[in-house]
Amino acid sequence: MESLKRCLVGIRRPTKVLFIAKRSLMAHNINHILSKKVMDRYMRLPLPCNKILATYVWIDGSGINMRCKDRILDCVPYSPDSAPNWGFDGSSTGQATTDNSDTVLKPCAIYRDPFRADPHVLVLCEVYQGETQVPVATNHRKYCADLCEAHKADEPWFGLEQEYTMLDNDGWGLGWPKGGGFPVVKYQYNYCGVGSKYIAGRDVAEAHVKACLFAGLDFEGTNAEVMHACWEWQIGVSQGMKGPDDLWMSRYIMGRIGEDYGVDITYHPKPFGHLHPGVGMHHNFSTKRMRSDGGYDFIVECLKKLEKSHMKHMKVYGNEEATNRMRLSGKFETSPFDKFSWGVANRKASVRLQRNIKKKGKGYMEDRRPAGDCDPYLVCGMLMETCLGPAGGGGGCQPAKDPCKKKC
Repeated sequence: MESLKRCLVGIRRPTKVLFIAKRSLMAHNINHILSKKVMDRYMRLPLPCNKILATYVWIDGSGINMRCKDRILDCVPYSPDSAPNWGFDGSSTGQATTDNSDTVLKPCAIYRDPFRADPHVLVLCEVYQGETQVPVATNHRKYCADLCEAHKADEPWFGLEQEYTMLDNDGWGLGWPKGGGFPVVKYQYNYCGVGSKYIAGRDVAEAHVKACLFAGLDFEGTNAEVMHACWEWQIGVSQGMKGPDDLWMSRYIMGRIGEDYGVDITYHPKPFGHLHPGVGMHHNFSTKRMRSDGGYDFIVECLKKLEKSHMKHMKVYGNEEATNRMRLSGKFETSPFDKFSWGVANRKASVRLQRNIKKKGKGYMEDRRPAGDCDPYLVCGMLMETCLGPAGGGGGCQPAKDPCKKKC
């Protein structure tokens, strides 16, 4: 009995108990839970030799999100001209009214399908109003294509650097502390970093690389960015429409890979407020004259034109002007939104030139102003229009002050 009393006295009542629910990243996303092994059983089923799946992909009425639907074709369309146009309900994508909802998808680029593999294809499309030749409000491809055609002799080259942020399915940064916490690691250690303390989501980025290369994109590389769970991929250098077309298709492919991993991909220019870095899409631009001997003088001439048109560009350099203004604060290697500047090796300038460009007397310019959610058709078109001149009598549409409205 005495020994029992001593045992009871020795037991201390706990004063505080903290219950922590086990929560694996991405584990609660329904797309991630669905068994890919079961899906593989059906993906391996043979199809008739005269049937292929063509996934039609387009930009919806938001100007940044993408839509897709599948069509069975009798043969592989090796060029956009051999793929048929296709109608859809534009009122359900924010591109038409309910009483006039018929909208047309016009193929403009063909890619191999990295999700179903050969012989299936992805078909990048423009969107037009009904059977007319009038582009819908968010179809800026025609504007860019007309300028590329008008300045074909100038051989415009574009290299596009798409930054993005991975979010867990609760909307918070992938690998960020739950409950609204922020990473404790300083930003200078995340850029091109290695190790789970500094990097989150490498599997997603790796899968994206392989899928884009398989699809036939001019995919040039990828790296972890300054902010935790923020990454970048590069398209080009590509000539003419190949660069912006590939960038849009690479966004679609990233969205599909995000589905598989249960990760949300955002291109929002400032996803976590003013205390954290932003997300941009730098545009590297050059012409034949810029790349030739003596091209430096022409680059300076173009920079003066860009300075005069600065605010015109800023109106369309992001999906929303206000969010890009948040990003371009003069902090985190950005220039002020309202002020144009350029400099050699200066990452706080609106436009950066490489360090050796003056010595070589030729090169390219890097426009650091576009937001991560910009439309590369608009940005590439604006760069050509300002530096080389308008499309002239080519019938191209000019961007209105409001990027969501067009006039032809």
